[in-house]
Amino acid sequence: MTTEAHAAEGSTGYIVHHLTPFSVGEGFWTLHLDTLFFSAVLGSLFVLFFKSVAQKATANVPNLTQSFVEMIIEFVDQQVKDSFHGKSELICPLALSIFCWVFLWNFMDLFPVDIIPAVAGMMGIEYMRVVPSTDLNATFALSMSVFCLIIYYNLKIKGIFHFGKELLLHPFNHWLLIPFNILLNFVEYLAKPISLALRLFGNLYAGELIFILIALMPWYIQPLLSFPWAVFHILIITLQAFIFMVLTIVYLSMAHEEH
Repeated sequence: MTTEAHAAEGSTGYIVHHLTPFSVGEGFWTLHLDTLFFSAVLGSLFVLFFKSVAQKATANVPNLTQSFVEMIIEFVDQQVKDSFHGKSELICPLALSIFCWVFLWNFMDLFPVDIIPAVAGMMGIEYMRVVPSTDLNATFALSMSVFCLIIYYNLKIKGIFHFGKELLLHPFNHWLLIPFNILLNFVEYLAKPISLALRLFGNLYAGELIFILIALMPWYIQPLLSFPWAVFHILIITLQAFIFMVLTIVYLSMAHEEH
């Protein structure tokens, strides 16, 4: 969008336009189609890329692409070994998928804020938000998936009786304090998906907002601000993907502890 268009639309209108999703439906049944589309595309790219590298992998001297993928896998595998103390074949693939998928979500923040919405506008789509992690629905959906796995493994490893006993008699092992224990455990379990979702959403929403504010400035100032912020933002998007992955591993490790 040009500077003249910015002036005509107004700064507030420009910001709101870029942060408004392309949605259908009303109320609870509203679907953010741009979030669903980019999430599906990025997830498919991740799967196809890793599958392609795995099919072409060789035991000889690996090429640069294979070395890159092996480095990521070894990095995630080491995090699982350090943080996960149970036995499950799901944890490593899950951690790898979460790290790469969330990183790709966040990486969309580095695209110039006007390019993809402009292309969508040519196709007759008025609104287009391209960063899935700036949509609270996406981050909550991912965190709730992790929360469901936490409950599932608690029930699977500990059984209904021992899991219920843990909820009722932890941290205070006395029947008079059962209501207090239930309240504490309710807050603890509720805080896990909320903190996962809000941490990712908050950081990426703020980062996207800064890019939008930079785009409102004169064209000759934008490179002086956007490039340093983009370089710094690479660290932020990687760190947020790492934190989401590590906390998922830790929470599932706690669910596997029998005592």
